[in-house]
Amino acid sequence: MKTTKKLLVIAAMMMAATTAIAQKGTVRILWENGAPNNNGNPTDTAKITVFLPSAKQATGRAVICCPGGGYSHLAMEHEGTDWASFFNQQGIALIVLKYRMPRGNFDVPISDAEEAIRTVRRNAKSWHIDPQQVGIMGSSAGGHLASTIATHAKGDAKPDFQILFYPVITMDPSFTHKGSHDNFFGEGHGKRALKRLEQLYSNDLQVTRATPRAFIALSDDDTAVLPANGANFYQECFRHDVSAALHIYPSGGHGWGIRPSFRFHAEMLLELKAWLQSF
Repeated sequence: MKTTKKLLVIAAMMMAATTAIAQKGTVRILWENGAPNNNGNPTDTAKITVFLPSAKQATGRAVICCPGGGYSHLAMEHEGTDWASFFNQQGIALIVLKYRMPRGNFDVPISDAEEAIRTVRRNAKSWHIDPQQVGIMGSSAGGHLASTIATHAKGDAKPDFQILFYPVITMDPSFTHKGSHDNFFGEGHGKRALKRLEQLYSNDLQVTRATPRAFIALSDDDTAVLPANGANFYQECFRHDVSAALHIYPSGGHGWGIRPSFRFHAEMLLELKAWLQSF
């Protein structure tokens, strides 16, 4: 009991500090020379918001954050910018990605996420970042994008670790999130081609020994994105000897992000912080 109370007190202090050091990030256009691919919406511009810890505090680690929204919109605050203080107080840079919606061209968000990682590595020296300590994080459909990059990207676009909150992982129609699936792929694919794409972007099926370590958190009562998504991804990580941590909370549903109203908010922050300190 004493240990539990102590943990809750520490978590409360950590949350208070997180609120106290809230800061404004620097916004920059992601593609300075024009974006590749096209989603048919010229006003949909990819951007990053960069939140850097003080140079004295910086550990060299960075996280690129992909908010969710079913590939139709983005929950930029509670699944994005609101996380800045949590990471910055640990000396970790947070780069929140406003990726473009696919609108049937799934290469659009994928290319944005890969370019965000490359941008961080290109600016590593001036941002006090170690190019080999760049991770990716995503919630819900943003978790699908993050896990897609973690399992598909190569070279300087490949992340070193991944953080997934209640992620969409599979594109199998029997237990995917239908909205994310339909918005990601769009229309115009034949049955055979769509089935091949569904398998290719079911990221639990793409895990290999080279997949970066993962932190996965979700709620048991999530009816929007079934828990099997994250659980199956963990199982494949385990099967391929990829270091992974899976946290399933008894309740909370979907979409809690860093909102304090999530019943297990304090535990989640402590567990994430401990995981980040474990490597």
